[in-house]
Amino acid sequence: MRIVFTALLLLLVTVSAADAARKSGDDIFEPGKVVAAVSLRDQTMKVIIGGHERYQWPVSTGRGHYATPQGIYGAEWLSKNHRSRKYNNAPMPYAIFFHHGYAVHGTDQLSRLGSPASHGCVRLHPDNAALLFDLARTMGLDNVTVVIGD
Repeated sequence: MRIVFTALLLLLVTVSAADAARKSGDDIFEPGKVVAAVSLRDQTMKVIIGGHERYQWPVSTGRGHYATPQGIYGAEWLSKNHRSRKYNNAPMPYAIFFHHGYAVHGTDQLSRLGSPASHGCVRLHPDNAALLFDLARTMGLDNVTVVIGD
């Protein structure tokens, strides 16, 4: 938990002042808050609810020049059965959008989880994406923070 908190503090330095003012510090770990902390290095997501780590899942983030944006973001909107307009109508089930069209969402490319493979989004196993989606819907988008870093 201390490592995750330290990483979050380091990320605060790299985000814009507006984002930092909206989502910062200890308040994201309060009861009723959900943090999806994505490690680009490890290709994992830790889900922290009310300050307690509840889940750890493999993910796929951006590969090559399709980088996943690093920073601290609030969840913006949900789409249960989304399809990408940019990438050939690709399915993005249980999408939680967090920054300029980037999302955490399910994937059917399960063998690629655990390594970079996306065009910048954070891909999850569909069962895990559904669980995170339901948490976001139940807890409310204002209580969900996506943290992405090394």
